[in-house]
Amino acid sequence: MEEEPNNKVFDLVRELVLRLLSTSTNSSSTQSIDSERALKYAMRILSSRLTPSISIDEASMAESIKRNLVNEGKSSDALTFADLYNKFSSKSGPGSIKNKWGLMYMLKVISEDRKKEKKSDSRVSSGFFASTVNGGLPSLFDDSNENSRKTLYNRNFRDLAFREFGDLLKEETEVLEGVLVRDVLYACQGIDGKYVKFDKNLDGYAVGDSVKVPRATKLMIRKLCELGWLFRKVKGYVSECMDRFPAEDVGTVGQAFCAALQDELSEHYKLLAVLEAQSMNPIPMISEATNSGNYLSLRRLSVWFAEPMVLMRLMAVLVDSCKVLRGGAMAGAIHNHAQHGDPLVQEFMRRLLRRVCSPLFEMVRSWVLEGELDDIFAEFFVLGQPVKAESLWREGYRLHSGMLPAFISQSLAQRILRTGKSINFLRVCCEDQGWADAALEAAAAVGTTTRRGGLGYGETDALEALVIEAAKRIDKHLMDVMYNRYKFKEHCLTIKRYLLLGQGDFVQYLMDVVGPDLSEPANTISSFKLAGLLESAIRSSNAQYDDSDMLDRLRVKMMPHGSGDRGWDVFSLEYDARVPLNTVFTESVMAQYLRIFNFLWKLRRVEHTLIGAWKTMKPNRIAPHFLTKQEGPVKLQFVSTLRRCQVLWVEMNHFVSNLQYYIMFEVLEVSWAHFVDEMESAKDLDDLLAAHDKYLDSIVEKSLLGERSHSLFKTLFVLFDLILQFRSHADRLYEGIHELQARTVDQSKSSRGRTKSRFKSNNESSEVGSWVSGGRKALTQRAAEFLRDTRKDLEVVAKEYSSSLEGFIAQLPLQQHVDLKFLFFRLDFTEFYSRTRLKK
Repeated sequence: MEEEPNNKVFDLVRELVLRLLSTSTNSSSTQSIDSERALKYAMRILSSRLTPSISIDEASMAESIKRNLVNEGKSSDALTFADLYNKFSSKSGPGSIKNKWGLMYMLKVISEDRKKEKKSDSRVSSGFFASTVNGGLPSLFDDSNENSRKTLYNRNFRDLAFREFGDLLKEETEVLEGVLVRDVLYACQGIDGKYVKFDKNLDGYAVGDSVKVPRATKLMIRKLCELGWLFRKVKGYVSECMDRFPAEDVGTVGQAFCAALQDELSEHYKLLAVLEAQSMNPIPMISEATNSGNYLSLRRLSVWFAEPMVLMRLMAVLVDSCKVLRGGAMAGAIHNHAQHGDPLVQEFMRRLLRRVCSPLFEMVRSWVLEGELDDIFAEFFVLGQPVKAESLWREGYRLHSGMLPAFISQSLAQRILRTGKSINFLRVCCEDQGWADAALEAAAAVGTTTRRGGLGYGETDALEALVIEAAKRIDKHLMDVMYNRYKFKEHCLTIKRYLLLGQGDFVQYLMDVVGPDLSEPANTISSFKLAGLLESAIRSSNAQYDDSDMLDRLRVKMMPHGSGDRGWDVFSLEYDARVPLNTVFTESVMAQYLRIFNFLWKLRRVEHTLIGAWKTMKPNRIAPHFLTKQEGPVKLQFVSTLRRCQVLWVEMNHFVSNLQYYIMFEVLEVSWAHFVDEMESAKDLDDLLAAHDKYLDSIVEKSLLGERSHSLFKTLFVLFDLILQFRSHADRLYEGIHELQARTVDQSKSSRGRTKSRFKSNNESSEVGSWVSGGRKALTQRAAEFLRDTRKDLEVVAKEYSSSLEGFIAQLPLQQHVDLKFLFFRLDFTEFYSRTRLKK
């Protein structure tokens, strides 16, 4: 019973084979041989168990068959198969095949088995046995027949070689090249593929060791996937920065850099999309390369990646350079990489820098034209800090060299800094808004717009032209405001007249009226009384015709004093310089003016003292009849003492007069003349400040107040103290002489009482008043003792004075300033002191 169905199946198979072969075979003998072999092959297929190793997917199986046909160079067959498969799959209903996938799988296995049969060893005979040796199904036809050999002989040997090489590659390669191409494209997007994955140990994308791929292919994939490693690095930096924004270490420049990188990555994505579309096209066989279409292989991919690889490497280098940078420093670092000879790199860097530098140029525009420092992340090369109005110009703003990009020079940065400072100084200190018109005129003059984004990278010349024009116009407006509205020149002249004692009648009257009060202990003097005396001196001199606003700024200042100080030691004048003048006349500057005033005040006091001594020493004031009628040593002692006193006064007056002339004319007037010239030529506030500082430094250095003249200055004050001591000794001498004269002329009791009351406050004079107690002889003896003691005191002062003066004059030629050498010439123009020093 079981044999009947088997026989029926066998008969049906035989009939089917005969029908299939009847259309292709003409000879009966040949037909019988082929039909027997084909029947055996068909029964072999039916009796075998073909277990599929893949999932059941009809569409995938059809696509695989079509791809195999294309890979074999049979494109027309592939199209025919696609058309037949569409018709085959669309049929359904009665009479149609249900297991369509199984049929296509069987056909594919048969095709692969025939290919294996052709590659079998020539020593093994073809046919059923050879197929079983190769592990396949029995061969359908015998290749030993004469017609097949002739066909094989006539084939193109070159095509056969290509086919054999392709088959060899397929045997060595477990993965198709198209799959590897798609994995490389995935890797270039930072995505792991099926075979190409990111290896942390290698720090890059590579094909796994378990995948059977030729070593050359692995190396090529590793080289191509460098683009993916670079992409991963750049993408990671962009993502990290955007996640941290708005942190201070990112800033607006860093954000612009990330946005520019993101745009470049978007272009990279577009390129990969195009390449991925091409990768869908099958890769042709090597023999059909010349006739191939738009497909993508690994070698073609290396050509496509040449330009993106250069740009991505450059972006990765920029990322490494800018990781710890921000603001202007980041823009400068990127600019350093723009110096390149490759036009591709130049264009890329120009495009990137224009995006990156956009916030920086906007800060420059806002600072130069509006005075606004819009820099919340401290990225700009101009730093601002909160200060008082008087310190705004000097300390409010400064350059941050670390944030200065290389494409902005140091001189241009200084102009940018000063222009913005000028606007803020006008707005805050001067309460002036005229700078806005000056800024608009500057932008119009150079043809630059004042809108945002008007300037960018590569327009450094336009930026410099705008800054220069804006600086020129705004600085000119600032100088006009300082000179005309706030009368800076007039204030400087007022300080020269009163703090530098250039108003002679005022100074003389002030010394006369405050002298008695300043001789008192400092702690007993009322500053209010001195202020009243100052007002009286102003009204009694030509100072009353000066500007009342400037005179109101002149005030009395009592310096800190100890218990033994006199009023002369602590009295000074000060000038109230309000905003904006206190930008020039700062506290340190006014402290220097105070030092100069104290020195000049001491010099004027010494001069005033010598003038007072001369008034006492005038010959018509002295009529010592009693002493001139005396004979012997008393008269000689009297004459020599007076002579010594007058000679010493002449020496001191010579020194003080020449020093006074030197200070007032060679120092103050010459320095003032230079200062006026520099004020006229000053183009900005920095020039004005530099001119004033130079003026003040010149006075300090020439007046022996500098650090290099410290020892000379100490010697000079010793000389001043000796002159004041001389004045006290001279006053005591002449008061004593007048007392002696009064005692000899008027012996009345009333006269003696008045004389005693007048000298009650002076110990020395009281001693003289007791001379007459012993008569004329005792008076003569006391006079001799008084003259001897006075002469001794004068000699002590003269000796110390001569020693100090010689030391002072000896140090003058050693000073570096040439004007101090000129002072030496004035003091020793007869070479008297030089010869005296040589004799010693």
